[in-house]
Amino acid sequence: MTTSASTARNDKSRAFRRVGITASAAALLAGAAIPGVAAAEPAGKDRPDLRAMVQEITGSGFAGVQLRVHDRRGDWTGSAGVRKLGETAKPPTNGRFRIGSNTKTFVATVVLQLVGEGKVGLDAPVAGYLPEFGLDRRITVRMLLQHTSGLFDYTGGLLPDGTVVPGIPLQGKEFLDNRYHTYQSEELVRFGLSKPPLFAPGTDWTYTNINYVLAGLLIKKVTGNHYGDELQRRILRPLGLRDTVVPGTRPGIPGPHAHGYYRYEEAGQWKTVDITEQNPSWASSAGELISTTKDLHTFFSALLGGKLLPAPLLAEMRKPHPKGGYGLGLYVQEASCGTVLKGMGGFHGYGTLMASTPDGNRAYELSMTYGDSAADLGQAYFNADKLLTDRVLCGK
Repeated sequence: MTTSASTARNDKSRAFRRVGITASAAALLAGAAIPGVAAAEPAGKDRPDLRAMVQEITGSGFAGVQLRVHDRRGDWTGSAGVRKLGETAKPPTNGRFRIGSNTKTFVATVVLQLVGEGKVGLDAPVAGYLPEFGLDRRITVRMLLQHTSGLFDYTGGLLPDGTVVPGIPLQGKEFLDNRYHTYQSEELVRFGLSKPPLFAPGTDWTYTNINYVLAGLLIKKVTGNHYGDELQRRILRPLGLRDTVVPGTRPGIPGPHAHGYYRYEEAGQWKTVDITEQNPSWASSAGELISTTKDLHTFFSALLGGKLLPAPLLAEMRKPHPKGGYGLGLYVQEASCGTVLKGMGGFHGYGTLMASTPDGNRAYELSMTYGDSAADLGQAYFNADKLLTDRVLCGK
């Protein structure tokens, strides 16, 4: 892994910790063995190598895992672990789950489509579109999409002088007591803007959700429609992504799905709570979407295949920042086999990855649900990513 990719990994790990998605936030039924073997489809394409990987990932501390692989041998899906703690049924092989920050890739695609239509300037000041927030006019649309705006994140962060500043309640019992609270996107932005910026616009890189909440508001301002409606019109309906949902304030996950859990400490005791139902409005256009491995594969393949963006804008999307290894809405990493492209996401109870070689010949989509293991799930997440990058994308 390159230095920039490693930096991106560390920044993303810190982002997971801010929303409690690490060892202290969930995992698998403590000490439980994984019953049986991974279910696979279609039945005629058994892949012992992939089944073993699903088992390995699940055994690192996750309650359940869904994996979809596309390579020269065709398409394969499998699952392992449990759908729900205390039960033996495996996760559905194409169940729905919260995709977290993979939402950002969808949102960046819509913004870049608006750029291609001449409705948004990629290097134009965001303040020109959203004057109501009094943003620094040096902050451009590109800076939002690449996390170089310097804006403080409403989920909390570390100021340049080392001061830790908390964000909205996203950890521990305080989060659980507020798990059904509705946040307005404008409210999240104003919270972040009430704190000092992390750095001058364009001078550094830090992964912050506020950038993509602003991007969602920009879409609404330019089109007159909620960003979710534009996603439906421009991406979901044209690609037939019927299992991808913009939940808004709705707490449940519709259709077949695995349960996610949140593990936290209270009065010296560790507790585990089923967190499948929660109001995702705190994530807004930075991370609220629900999808499936099949829909994610269809979307990412279409995006990288040039079906959603003209070639010049897709090229802009794939230019990584030297520090973060982040392009415009996706990670651009150097693996042992060359460049690979990824979306990475975490949400209370859920972790998601979608990744592909630039030509789309090799790809994987992974959903991991957290249970009540005390394992370091932040590290387990990145170990799973490395395992699949090496073996699926690079064919080792």
